[in-house]
Amino acid sequence: MSESLKADQRWAQIRRRLAEFEQRLAAGFGVDAEERDARLLARTRQWAESERQEQVEEWLEVLTFSISGEQYAIESEYVAEVLPLAQYTPLPGVPPFVLGIVNVRGHIVSLLDLRVLFELPIGGLSDKNFMAVLRSREMEFGLLIDRVQGIGRIRRDGLQKSVANLAGVRAAYLLGVTAEQCTVLDGTRLLNDTSLQVKVEE
Repeated sequence: MSESLKADQRWAQIRRRLAEFEQRLAAGFGVDAEERDARLLARTRQWAESERQEQVEEWLEVLTFSISGEQYAIESEYVAEVLPLAQYTPLPGVPPFVLGIVNVRGHIVSLLDLRVLFELPIGGLSDKNFMAVLRSREMEFGLLIDRVQGIGRIRRDGLQKSVANLAGVRAAYLLGVTAEQCTVLDGTRLLNDTSLQVKVEE
């Protein structure tokens, strides 16, 4: 085969490739229809996921309850269960905010009294009190609560971060306060505070 024929074949091949490239450009930015559709689908899913995450970040699902006549809430993701408080066993030598321990289906859980921790008015216990068990990977304890209001949703950007009449310990565990004056507790701070941890034997 002569050199001129080889050169003609190379040029013919180059022209074919250029023609294919031009067709792809005309069809959609250098990709074929199938690839273009796949990219569009991937982008749509990415935008949908971003929007879903934004919506999740805007809203908090919370358990609302009352303590000493005040309204409180905490993110439901930290609430393992809510139980009627039948009885508890006091422990000697523990901080005043630790009421004692409770046997939850064979599992021992310490019971904390936020009334003492937050310096709220303290009344007597009744058979209508409840315990909300909070749980994370590192920590678990129960909170004494008076009444369970239920599960609801609140807007994160609607929370007031600092309130004049909330200071000290309550401010340390504060996530924010709603327009309805419901104090939203920071579950992460509560469950990461080692000073609230009580070692109990199973």
